[in-house]
Amino acid sequence: MPPKKAQEPEVKPLIGRIGTNLRIGIVGVPNVGKSTFFNVLTKSAAPAENFPFCTIDPNENRVPVPDARYDYLCEYHKPASKVPAYLNVVDIAGLVKGAAEGQGLGNAFLSHINACDAIFHLCRAFDDPDVTHVEGEVDPVRDLEIISEELRLKDEENLMKYLDKLEKLVTRGGDKKSKPEYETLLKIKEVLVDEKKHIRFADWSAHDIEVLNKYLFLTSKPNIYLTNLSEKDFIRKKNKWLPKIKEWIDKHDPGAPLIPFSGLFEHTLAEKEDPADRKAYEEETKCTSMLDKIITTGYKALQLEYFFTAGPDEVKAWTIQRGTKAPQAAGRIHTDFEKGFIMAEVMHFNDFKEEGSEAGAKAAGKYRQQGRNYTVEDGDIIFFKFNAGAGLKDPKKK
Repeated sequence: MPPKKAQEPEVKPLIGRIGTNLRIGIVGVPNVGKSTFFNVLTKSAAPAENFPFCTIDPNENRVPVPDARYDYLCEYHKPASKVPAYLNVVDIAGLVKGAAEGQGLGNAFLSHINACDAIFHLCRAFDDPDVTHVEGEVDPVRDLEIISEELRLKDEENLMKYLDKLEKLVTRGGDKKSKPEYETLLKIKEVLVDEKKHIRFADWSAHDIEVLNKYLFLTSKPNIYLTNLSEKDFIRKKNKWLPKIKEWIDKHDPGAPLIPFSGLFEHTLAEKEDPADRKAYEEETKCTSMLDKIITTGYKALQLEYFFTAGPDEVKAWTIQRGTKAPQAAGRIHTDFEKGFIMAEVMHFNDFKEEGSEAGAKAAGKYRQQGRNYTVEDGDIIFFKFNAGAGLKDPKKK
């Protein structure tokens, strides 16, 4: 008897919107430093006043993703055009307790979060008599609880509407087509309503994920926790709230990243236009900016990565979703590249750097020709070959 084929593990789709133009939203209760953070992150000047709901329409901006590999390729090729990868960031107004029932412009804000694909969950761990706190006193753990519960309540409200609609179709109308979707929604109800947990913590099958991606619930979006410290606490690397925040995240969102930073420190640093002044300030305080780490963590949370095309004309980082195959990656450059895909000539960035040039990588056997089943890896340097006539229809015979 021939040996049994080993069963391949189920390849699950990614939870979330499909595409590369994804956004990350800055979410928190009012007056925790969201707009200040957004301003230093994007170097734009959205109003950052000291009163709740100062931001009502979301401000959106994009920030280049810092990457030493991209910098190296630009330095090596000295191209005429340089295009890095970008992260789209949205500054969303503060959420208050009761937002799910419409408190404090709640419904509009929750719909703004719905338009994002991941969340920078920002909480405040600094006391400042000049900056009021909407709940009276500073307590970041309570703030985390408020936001977490408001998102869950909004999902619960929407889920019950969807279930009610499907229940009529399936149980009363005998609609067999809708039954699998209805059963998945009942599974979601167990997690969201009965266990009062966020959706992203349950183990979902490929079919469940298809349903989740149809509805795009707020609690299925990945969270990155950012704690805004006073400049003094950031410099001395101590804050009484940090252990409590870490404990809350470990219990309620295990494995999620927590990045402490100081909006005031970043603002002070951003004000210094001369790089020498910035360096001197970083050396004096023995601290560096956390923005690069925040941007790259946000980009990865969206399950995005990029490959490079590089030469004297242009060095460009092309954003793709994790797990993209070579023809679809080629299609990011031009649809004809995907239609007429022949092969991808690939070098890993580290091989290129190690060998010192494309010729060196070829000589060392590290320049590979890959077919249409190749899954593109983050940081690959690719040259696509395609049949230019593949996308054209056959000419009409006379």
